[in-house]
Amino acid sequence: MTLAAPDTAAPDLSHGTCRLDVAPCSLGFVLVAATSRGICAIEAGDDAVALADDFRRRFPHARRTAGAAFSHAVAEVIAFIEEPARAFTLPLDVGGTAFQQAIWRLLREIPPGETMTYGELAAKAGCPSAVRAVARACASNAIAVAIPCHRVIGKGGALTGYRWGVERKSALLKRERQAIRSPEPSRLPSSPAQTL
Repeated sequence: MTLAAPDTAAPDLSHGTCRLDVAPCSLGFVLVAATSRGICAIEAGDDAVALADDFRRRFPHARRTAGAAFSHAVAEVIAFIEEPARAFTLPLDVGGTAFQQAIWRLLREIPPGETMTYGELAAKAGCPSAVRAVARACASNAIAVAIPCHRVIGKGGALTGYRWGVERKSALLKRERQAIRSPEPSRLPSSPAQTL
């Protein structure tokens, strides 16, 4: 597989507006943003206002909105964070370069509770010498958890950097491993892919 060089990822907002909302979850707060095509960002932080302000600074056309379909999408994201054994069925609107998109597709193939090193991911992508480029692609991912870059670790098993904090990375991996050992039935029904 020949891949283009990595670049900075950003959702393509040229096809419409971007809705966003911030809600509490076990990781602190989660920002969920979506275009008419799907979820374009899932970001975690400690301050709801700072998350929304930072996102709007980067994407000035993003608007905080209400509505049943979008509220349901936010609830689905939170349920997925809290119950990692659930299937993530919401559509994604993934920006990024061809290289980033290829790496992000591979990330989605790593099963919950399992990890892979950056070197293993680079080899799986067919570019074993591009470990740093793979790490940059993981760091450029704006759709936390749904594109599970938290499942990529350093050589020797070290929990290396994570855009939303190594503590969150550790918590996500621990929760996934626990869910695999003792899956609980979901409190929210999983719904088929839907239009946001």
